[in-house]
Amino acid sequence: MDLHLKNLFDRFQEQFGSGPGLGPGSGTCLMKVEGISSNFIKPLFKASAALYRTEPWRRLRPGHLFGVRVGKDSDWSGKKQPFPCSQFIGGDGGDIGFYMFRSENDAKKMTGSRETIRVPNVELLRVTYELEMLMFPSNRKMIKSLSLEASGNDRFPVIDVARCTSSGELQFRNPTLEELKFVYAFMRAISLVHPLLQGDKEVGSNWTRLICFDPFIETVDIQWPPEMARGHELVAVTISHPPGQAYEEKTSSTASSTPTKYAEPPDEATFMDIRVNSNSSSRHCAMCEKEVNGEQSLCCGRCRAVVYCTSLCQKQHWKESHKSMCGLYKAMMEREEELVMKIFMFPCSADQPCKWLESLGIHQKGMWRRKCSCYSHCPFGLLPVKGGLWDSWGGLDEEEYPGDVPFRNQLRDGISSPILLSGWSEYYNLRSLPLSSPVADILSHPLTVYYILTALSINSKNLLLKGKEVILHYLGPEGEMDWMPAFAEIGHLLNGLGNIQIVMVGPEVPTSLSGTTSGISSRVRVNLVRGVYQEEATYLPSPHVIVALNCALDRYSSWGGALDLIQSTGVPAFFTEQSEIWCANAKQVLRGAGLHITHPVTPNPFRSPVKNHNSSTNLPSYSNGFVLGVNT
Repeated sequence: MDLHLKNLFDRFQEQFGSGPGLGPGSGTCLMKVEGISSNFIKPLFKASAALYRTEPWRRLRPGHLFGVRVGKDSDWSGKKQPFPCSQFIGGDGGDIGFYMFRSENDAKKMTGSRETIRVPNVELLRVTYELEMLMFPSNRKMIKSLSLEASGNDRFPVIDVARCTSSGELQFRNPTLEELKFVYAFMRAISLVHPLLQGDKEVGSNWTRLICFDPFIETVDIQWPPEMARGHELVAVTISHPPGQAYEEKTSSTASSTPTKYAEPPDEATFMDIRVNSNSSSRHCAMCEKEVNGEQSLCCGRCRAVVYCTSLCQKQHWKESHKSMCGLYKAMMEREEELVMKIFMFPCSADQPCKWLESLGIHQKGMWRRKCSCYSHCPFGLLPVKGGLWDSWGGLDEEEYPGDVPFRNQLRDGISSPILLSGWSEYYNLRSLPLSSPVADILSHPLTVYYILTALSINSKNLLLKGKEVILHYLGPEGEMDWMPAFAEIGHLLNGLGNIQIVMVGPEVPTSLSGTTSGISSRVRVNLVRGVYQEEATYLPSPHVIVALNCALDRYSSWGGALDLIQSTGVPAFFTEQSEIWCANAKQVLRGAGLHITHPVTPNPFRSPVKNHNSSTNLPSYSNGFVLGVNT
């Protein structure tokens, strides 16, 4: 009888208890991995929680296979990628998680129409999100002792490596440190790029429930936590769908240019003087800041990014600073096309903002007046206001801007909670906005703030989930003071839970507005304070988080006192910069102020899609392009 009951229970587990996947957790515990430390485990759980919040299971099924490449093959033992193919399971019910395979062939063998097929002698790494109450005691003890971050409501990742024997049974082992490092990079990268997948509408959906996506390949730079870095802070992670996608070969020559051979300067005295053939706006010499036009300028022959007026400035700049940065500039130039946000349908270059705004019919209208220099004579926060939301958005068609209405049908288990967003695609979809709408360029600021509060600052997120108020100090506001109608969108995203008080402090706040409070929505109010932060902070309500967008830390000496104050109070702070180069400079400034960078530099999913170029380089930059955090 006991044997009969055991067989029935086993069949129940196989048919109903697990759903798609290999079944419940194996009992492996990361604390048993040889050589592991708590500081290695914590970022794994953070990355896992960040991925869970993007809810890939909404669209992804086991049939959607992804290629994974982390760094170079030589970075890994055996000189090859450990698990270069992955899939998400649980979108149709059952175990929620993802599997990583040694090859695409292994993934196809094990992917069935309803269940994961147990193929003998195939090894895979799996990450499943389990409820804490169902986890093995060793894992629950690890979670409590290390205060590890939860994914969703009381779910935590269980990471193990599974292998099916020839008899059909499963064997499990703990992953190695190297395998954990690989899965960390994958989780960080896939959470950023999977929202960019575009459905292939030409593939017939009448005969299948599986969404088909256009072929996709994207590379993002992921910053290793200090415990994983080993001398290299950043690693390039390439995600492709289906696996095996490759970048198209691109030549550097066009019909209007002469092919040029670029080479690294062999020593400090040898340079290649490459004439810049460009019809774009004028640039400034990186050394003397003299304005130079296209035909007159030179650029470094190795990175092709930095612009000079003469070879003398080029040689001097190489000796003084460019030699140490040239390699990073070169890497960024090679990734320019990858950094472009391809989901939008409007022109994405704003080197000449007036022309761009004119092409959209919104030049010198509403909030867009702060996107060019035509109203630079008018102090920030004092643009003349006509009235309604339609005027604020420059007369865009009604369906092209977010209305002052709540999001509908955004309940989780019948309970209202803040809406968690993974990027522009999801936001535009929720607001039913066409991708031809340019509103992302202004909404980048309020949605970056909301992303920081709900995705990066755990304390702020928890307060909002409990329906409490979060106080945010917003440093150095400028154009934002004229974009208050856009900041009202934060109140709608809170979805009936929690409140936010934003205290904007900076020298650009007009005297006439200092001390005023604006209730821009029922759940968001903004206080304006004129002055430098370190002098005014004593008189302000204590913050839960501090934010500075496009802060240019390395270009303003006034930041010194503010950073000293942030360091002494220990309040979590987040900074955004427009490019990876400026982020690298900002990190040096922060470390020089004694601040520990606890949130790695990451591309901001709500950066502005409008591309600009630095006046002294050809490098692309984006408003709120990259986020880094301290004291988090």
